[in-house]
Amino acid sequence: MTTTVDYAGVAGLAGTDLGWTEWLEVTQERVNLFADATDDHQWIHVDPERAAEGPFGGAIAHGFLSLSLTVKFWSELFDVTGVTTRVNYGLDKVRFVSPVKVGARVRGGAVIAEVTEIPGGYQFAVDQTIEIEGGGKPALVARGLYRFYA
Repeated sequence: MTTTVDYAGVAGLAGTDLGWTEWLEVTQERVNLFADATDDHQWIHVDPERAAEGPFGGAIAHGFLSLSLTVKFWSELFDVTGVTTRVNYGLDKVRFVSPVKVGARVRGGAVIAEVTEIPGGYQFAVDQTIEIEGGGKPALVARGLYRFYA
């Protein structure tokens, strides 16, 4: 569920737990499209037959594919009205904790860790987790930085 707030009320949001998105299946098609977009066609991602004999027992998503989903999940969890521009400002820290096997379902969770006023807007530091359904450890943890300008 999306938490929507007006720009005038964002300063006090540090510590807000935004919860979790719906589950998303990571398909071989999505992995192949990502491989095409990044020219990363390593066999552990795009050759399911060979990957079945590899260290993960099957094809896995690229770590950066999992990371790119943080933007999708963040957008599903949070929105600010009354702004002119939204910017993905970068990352402070990323850890790829567990591989995501093709066919697995993942979802994103986020906690707003910090809200800082910047010229013309606010910067959010957001602790994000991508969880694997039935997994003991998350796929990744990251601190994303997002800016909202009035």
